[in-house]
Amino acid sequence: MKLAILDRIGTLHAEGEDALVPFKDWQPQPGVLEAIAQLNRGGWHVALATNQPGLGRGSFDVTELNALHLRMQRELAAVGARVEAVFFCPHTPDEACQCRKPAPGLLQQIASRYGAEPHQVWVIGQDAVHLQAGEAMGARLVWVGPDAAQTAVSPVAQPVACYPDWAAVADALAPDAQASPPLQAA
Repeated sequence: MKLAILDRIGTLHAEGEDALVPFKDWQPQPGVLEAIAQLNRGGWHVALATNQPGLGRGSFDVTELNALHLRMQRELAAVGARVEAVFFCPHTPDEACQCRKPAPGLLQQIASRYGAEPHQVWVIGQDAVHLQAGEAMGARLVWVGPDAAQTAVSPVAQPVACYPDWAAVADALAPDAQASPPLQAA
């Protein structure tokens, strides 16, 4: 089983968790769509886990959240990629639920859905809270960012693989699934 769990906020787009990015303004992080496509070609299941306290606060509703996820799926499909599942925590931080990251509940739900053991799960992102949730469940951890090697991932004790960008992540996890170059006419 190859299961990658990404954080939507800060990974698929840069907006903070307290506000929903307006539908027209949503932009994926550079290279992430193509990296997900490469992971998919390499046999990886890709899911998202995201805290959405704006739902609990009434800042937006599930219809708006689903519209954004539908747009994300269309953008992914345009490059031959797919995210198989989106799991979200609708609770505010003061609700002390078990699904809000850094608690591992949301990630455990995803692993359970896929029948994956924690050591088979790769938690990938640009947010320490996401990695803390992965560590709490015993997953493998991947930090993505241009300054990944210098980034202090001190909230986690276990080793974290660091990559400068999404292409490097995809090449490391699915090296045999790179896109074929276009055929040249003879």
